[in-house]
Amino acid sequence: MLPWLPCARKLLNEFPDKSWKLGSIDYLLKKIRKTGTVNRQPGSGRRRSARTDENFETVDDLVLSQEDKPQNRSMRQISRETGIHCSSVHRIIHCDLQLFKCLKRRRAQQLPEAKRVARLTRCKQLLKRYDDSAVDFIWFTEEKVFTVEPPFTSQNDRVYVPVRTKKRFIQPSRLLRTRSTFSKSVMVSVAVSKMGVTELMFVDPEVKVNGQYYRNVLLSQQMIPAIKQVAGDTFVFQQDSAPAHRARDTIQLLQRETLDFTGPDLWPPNSPDPNHFDYKI
Repeated sequence: MLPWLPCARKLLNEFPDKSWKLGSIDYLLKKIRKTGTVNRQPGSGRRRSARTDENFETVDDLVLSQEDKPQNRSMRQISRETGIHCSSVHRIIHCDLQLFKCLKRRRAQQLPEAKRVARLTRCKQLLKRYDDSAVDFIWFTEEKVFTVEPPFTSQNDRVYVPVRTKKRFIQPSRLLRTRSTFSKSVMVSVAVSKMGVTELMFVDPEVKVNGQYYRNVLLSQQMIPAIKQVAGDTFVFQQDSAPAHRARDTIQLLQRETLDFTGPDLWPPNSPDPNHFDYKI
C-alpha cells in the first residue's frame, strides 16, 4: 500500500477542468497501489483465443505450402477455411510468423521434356552455324495485333462523387463502362537487327494472314525489299514457326530471295520471342 496516494474524488476536485471519470481514476490508483505503475503487465488482459500455437501452425501451412500451386490463397480464403477472423490471420502472418515481405512470382513457360531437349539442341546448332560476327546480319521479324480497346485495370476505373452522394442519384452512363463486341484491331509487321530497323508494315484490314498473303504481300512486296534497303543483299532472315512461315512455298521463296535464312528445322520450339516493336515504337 502507498499511503501517500490521494483518493480519486480528491483528484477530481483539484482538477475540475479535466474530463476525468471517477471510475477511471479509481482504477488507475488501485493499479498503482498493486503494481507501482500504470503500464500493462505481461500476461495481463484478455487471454488470446485466435493467435494460438495451433493456429500459427495451421496458417503457416496454408501460406507456405502453396508455393507450387498456380494461385495462392488470399487472407480471406484462409480465414474462411480455418474459421479464424481475417484480422487475426493478418496479425499471425505479419506479427507472429514475421512474414512481412511479399514477393511477386513471375510467369514462366512450362516445357515438356522433349521440347526442352529440342530447344537446347537447336540452340547449340544455331551457335555453331552463326559466329559472333554473323549475328549483326540476322534480321528478326514478327507480326503483332494492336487493338483499339486494350485491357484495363478495373480496380483503378472509378468515379469520384461528393461525400454523402448516393449511388442511385448518379447517372447510369457514368457508372457503366461499355465496349463493342468485337474491338477494332490492326496487324503490324516489322523487322529488326543490329544494322537497323524497317518501317512498320500494316496488314490490310479484315485480311487473314495465310501462307499466300504472307508470301505475295508481306514478304515479296514489303518485308524483303525493306530489309534490302537497309542491309543490302547480305543478311540472314529469321522468323518463327508460325503456319504461314513454315509452309513449303514460303521456304522455297526464302531460298530464292535471301542469301541465308533460319528454317523451321533450326527454330527452337516454344522459344520466347523478343518484342521487336519495342525497338521501333
